[in-house]
Amino acid sequence: MMPDKSMRKSIHFYKMSGSGNDFIMIDNRSNVLKGLPVKRLTQKLCRRGLSVGADGLILIEKSTKADFKWRYLNADGEEASFCGNGARCAAYFAVLQKIAKPALTFETLRGIISARVKKNSVRVSMMSPERLELGTNIFLNSRKWEGNFMVMGVPHWVHFSRDIDEINVPETGPKVRYHPRFLPEGTNANFVDILTERELRIRTYERGVEAETLACGTGAVASVLVGRLLYKMTSPVTVYPKGDIPLKVHFKETGGEFSDIYLEGDARVIFEGVLAENAWEY
Repeated sequence: MMPDKSMRKSIHFYKMSGSGNDFIMIDNRSNVLKGLPVKRLTQKLCRRGLSVGADGLILIEKSTKADFKWRYLNADGEEASFCGNGARCAAYFAVLQKIAKPALTFETLRGIISARVKKNSVRVSMMSPERLELGTNIFLNSRKWEGNFMVMGVPHWVHFSRDIDEINVPETGPKVRYHPRFLPEGTNANFVDILTERELRIRTYERGVEAETLACGTGAVASVLVGRLLYKMTSPVTVYPKGDIPLKVHFKETGGEFSDIYLEGDARVIFEGVLAENAWEY
């Protein structure tokens, strides 16, 4: 249950987008959400049609280790360890609000992330990939789907195909996300078409959002790195997500080991406002 009216307060927020991933941004450095159940609040605010609507909620908080600390919660209310496009929006927001300078760092569940903001383009450092499993094939409805698995902050399964426009991602995505091979965490599902050694297209079903999204930063990076190992893709790689606002992935690779991984792309403020009580009712 949400708190009664005596506990409710005016909450200022920003709606932001990073290459099509959209987020609700709240400056929580003064603890404006004190007394509010953040998980439930996130679920309510992220509902499209009934509230602000978003892929997730980002809270900016104080840090003793970096310019600020963030908390990222997916639309389902679960806190995620990382989100690439959300990280870029958080960095952009921090510079706009003079919380940090254009070259900045912030604290996440995956450690300290660095970022550089130039106009409305933001480049963030990415963690090293973990649990790389090439040839992670699965069966769905008696059909074999070839894929590869990698944790890029969060888990990703990557399937390469020339006909990604023909794949029913809203139907296939959940079957991959909840496939027994990836339980109990589940996985994000990426469907990728390599255009050239420096370009690819991608469609992503996101865990926690439980839908196909217009972009996924960590999915873009995971797909590029797997593409490097299997198809010798060359840095930097331009990634065209469903929303068609491109991302760019930079990396170095030596003997199958990756370093200097960065995600770069668009970040923008869509609008700002004050949440009314109806935003978290029903």
